[in-house]
Amino acid sequence: MNVLMVLTSHDTLGDTGRKTGFWLEEFAAPYFVLHDAGIAITVASVKGGQPPLDPKSDEPQFQTDATERFKADAAAREVLANTVKLADVNAADFDAVFYPGGHGPLWDLAEDETSIALLEAMNAAGKPLALVCHAPGVLRHVKGTDGKPLVAGRPVTGFANSEEEAVGLTKVVPFLVEDELKALGGRFSQGDDWSSYVLEDGNLITGQNPASSTEAARRLLAHRKG
Repeated sequence: MNVLMVLTSHDTLGDTGRKTGFWLEEFAAPYFVLHDAGIAITVASVKGGQPPLDPKSDEPQFQTDATERFKADAAAREVLANTVKLADVNAADFDAVFYPGGHGPLWDLAEDETSIALLEAMNAAGKPLALVCHAPGVLRHVKGTDGKPLVAGRPVTGFANSEEEAVGLTKVVPFLVEDELKALGGRFSQGDDWSSYVLEDGNLITGQNPASSTEAARRLLAHRKG
């Protein structure tokens, strides 16, 4: 099984003057779930190279066993430092895709034509798509094979409005993930704030927040054939 992980290259948190990017746990947790299962992993980002890390996700209170393992793993850090450019990726080469979140994807991946085409191609081929936290927002322009929004009529989750309010960024982000998924016809639901909550509908796997990253990766792994 070959899995593609797709990361943001966007590092500016609106007009706040603060930095953003991808959330460390949301990369590290699924990376090691897949790695430990012997899965071949390719990591891509919009611009390639070292993607921007949300500095807040590197603060002590947000560290987990997976993030600490990542920091101690030179090979994993090397993979992250040398992501391939998303435009150079061929969907046909992969069996599944995993999108970690962080606020960055709301600015670049949500509007990126290459990402949209990749997700549509993989979905049309029946391949699993897993997206956690803010990453389900990158589905806003993605269509299913019927031409309707991919999430229309399907159970989905993502970073909840209550969680965005808790971090004080509802007026900063370009759109709210929960509101967008609902507007697209998704059957949005959520668990308790900051707790693991993952929904699966056919090949579509969505996780609510950083704590959902491990379970979302396990659900993706369950689609492995043979």
